[in-house]
Amino acid sequence: MKPIIRSLLDTDFYKFTMGQVVFHHYPSVNVRYAFKNRTKGIALSQFINEDDLRMELDRIRSLKFNTSEIRYLRGADIGARRMFSHEYLYFLENQLQLPPYELKYDGDNFTLEVEGDWAHAIYWEIPMLATINELYYRGWMKSQSKFRKGKWWANGIVRLAGKLDALGALPVSLVDFGTRRRFSLDWHDCVVETLSDELTDKQFRGTSNAWLAMKYGLKPMGTSAHEMFMILAGVLDDGTDESVRASYRESMRLWYRFYGYELSIALTDTYGSLYHLETMARDEAQDWKGVRQDSGDPVWFGEKIIETYKRHRIDHRDKMIIFSDGLELPRIVELFRRFNGRIRTSFGWGTNLTNDLGFAPLSLVIKPVMANGRGLVKLSDNPAKAVGNPEDIERYRRIFNYREQEYAECKY
Repeated sequence: MKPIIRSLLDTDFYKFTMGQVVFHHYPSVNVRYAFKNRTKGIALSQFINEDDLRMELDRIRSLKFNTSEIRYLRGADIGARRMFSHEYLYFLENQLQLPPYELKYDGDNFTLEVEGDWAHAIYWEIPMLATINELYYRGWMKSQSKFRKGKWWANGIVRLAGKLDALGALPVSLVDFGTRRRFSLDWHDCVVETLSDELTDKQFRGTSNAWLAMKYGLKPMGTSAHEMFMILAGVLDDGTDESVRASYRESMRLWYRFYGYELSIALTDTYGSLYHLETMARDEAQDWKGVRQDSGDPVWFGEKIIETYKRHRIDHRDKMIIFSDGLELPRIVELFRRFNGRIRTSFGWGTNLTNDLGFAPLSLVIKPVMANGRGLVKLSDNPAKAVGNPEDIERYRRIFNYREQEYAECKY
């Protein structure tokens, strides 16, 4: 079988935008990441052989950036200036080494963790998730005949064609966000090539996958993820509530100093979007391009962000929402029609785009769980998805005035 991950560029582009900030400011912070299977009733070890998983992970650790890949990253720009510094690109090409992983099989499942300096460990998450997903489906397909394997692929083509037919008549703006939970690299490649061929540039704006963006001459898309807020909270936590609270805005300020307006899409839900919206100053609301919705009810969120812009006397029609939480075609159409003309919309389409061949998709995540000796927390706009130790979760709920009942009832 071909290796699953064949390039360190085969990852979400925001790993590089975040990675540069980390490299210049917090390279030596000790961070631990942990894998979690959130899919009920799926025993991964029955489909993923331990030796196969170790072989793929060891292959990833052996990968290095080549000259062409570094040249591609060097060409990324923000307006009239280069996006990545010479020092950061030198680090990627000559110094980056993914830390060792810790893999333990235990009955029907396994544990997988990585610990190391943040500047190196940050690049493990996406290729690790993509590898586990593809090995799972390879394991499932082993019992299938050649004919039935072809049938699944054909089924994916038919479903993709149906999506394209429905989208062709709408001026919807889409971005591929599907690397981490894709069916396979080959299928992901097929989807991105097809979208690039069949949709206009205004409809298909690009992909978050840097390797596929380079291959097809597309714009690599991505800004930041929850881990920036989570880990910075651990770094700046001096034991007081105020230090954790202050870390949130420090993450926002640091990001804007690096990338300015071009990459100013705020991810609002690390500790609940209500906190972000209620504490966002008018100049921040004015300066930032928009927000990304990644949990909870998207209609509630969209209405809430429009209310916030109105409160600050800012024309919400000039701002943007990127919806990116578990999107399927009917939801995309619904959200587009509701908000079209009221606020600019774009859709980061993930699992349902790159893993829709008829199989039930997995819900797998890798999250930072420890930084600088501190337990880390993610709350989100869905109370059921809280991540962290129970005592840490309760502390963060208090610090960020997390109103669980309000989120549970935020439905339109």
